[in-house]
Amino acid sequence: MRPSQVLRRSRPVQLGVGAFMLAIPASAVALTAHQADAQSANSDAQNAALPAGGAQSPIPIRLSTRRLTFGRNLTVRGRVSPAAPAQLLQLQLDPASSAGWRSLSTTRVGRDGSFRFVSPVRKSGLVRVVRIADTLSPRTAPSVRTGTAASLGASSAAERVTVAARFSMRTRSVDVFGGQRADVRGTLLPGVAGRRVRLIARRGGGWQTLASARTGPRGGFDLHYTPASTGQTWVRVGFSGDRLNTGSWAHAGQVTAFRSSVASWYSDGGATACGFHAGLGVANKSLPCGTKVTFRYGGRTVTAVVDDRGPFVGGREWDLNQNVAGALGFGGVGTVWSSV
Repeated sequence: MRPSQVLRRSRPVQLGVGAFMLAIPASAVALTAHQADAQSANSDAQNAALPAGGAQSPIPIRLSTRRLTFGRNLTVRGRVSPAAPAQLLQLQLDPASSAGWRSLSTTRVGRDGSFRFVSPVRKSGLVRVVRIADTLSPRTAPSVRTGTAASLGASSAAERVTVAARFSMRTRSVDVFGGQRADVRGTLLPGVAGRRVRLIARRGGGWQTLASARTGPRGGFDLHYTPASTGQTWVRVGFSGDRLNTGSWAHAGQVTAFRSSVASWYSDGGATACGFHAGLGVANKSLPCGTKVTFRYGGRTVTAVVDDRGPFVGGREWDLNQNVAGALGFGGVGTVWSSV
């Protein structure tokens, strides 16, 4: 057989083999496309089966306020749609002073899909609501931090909340005698060490710092102030704020600085140099009529009004009328403490 005849006979065989070889990739492509379609359908089914509030459906929330004072509760409401009763949700805080979400409280979705948190917030930061594993109970549910397996991806948008510090103290009057110092004590909450607290007073149309101190480990502070002159000063305490809490202030009371002076008493039944009779009146040679003066004597305190002139006896500064003298238990001539 000639070589040309061999070639003619073998060519159909080669073509058949080639066709068989080409058919394999074509069927493989068809199988791969089918598998991809199946996987896509399965993925769509899984996405459709995700619980309400999944990653594709953020949880909407409403805050009662964005500005709190320490000790007040924050209320957060929302609704999961469609309703998913008994779904476990957690309210979390990411404080401005650190990185990481911390649990504030946990609740379950109601039958109508609604939920509500009422929780105290100690520090400023971001708050959000996160869906957590249904197998956990509210008591054992841990803090769900970003990227942990406990989170199923459903969360609300983070909302910023500021929390102002709060002073806990008793407003009172402080009497200072003869250059002694006044002590003003209290606590700044939440209790954090190292915060600067100031004692301030209104002076010349503005606020003047009288003293300052740092808080102790639990937020306690002790401010010391020595008045430079006699008189009454209303004071308050202030905190400028930091990363944890915004600033705040509170009334601290009244500081009255007294000095010792000599007084006598008289009966003011007649006319007075000021032209009026104060029930609790006092005579002085130079103070304007109507000036109020506070006296301390024998543990008693009386505020009198200048309504007369005198006394005109050397060494004496005040003449107390019979009402003031009686209220103080004062008789004759003696030393009293006066606020002017």
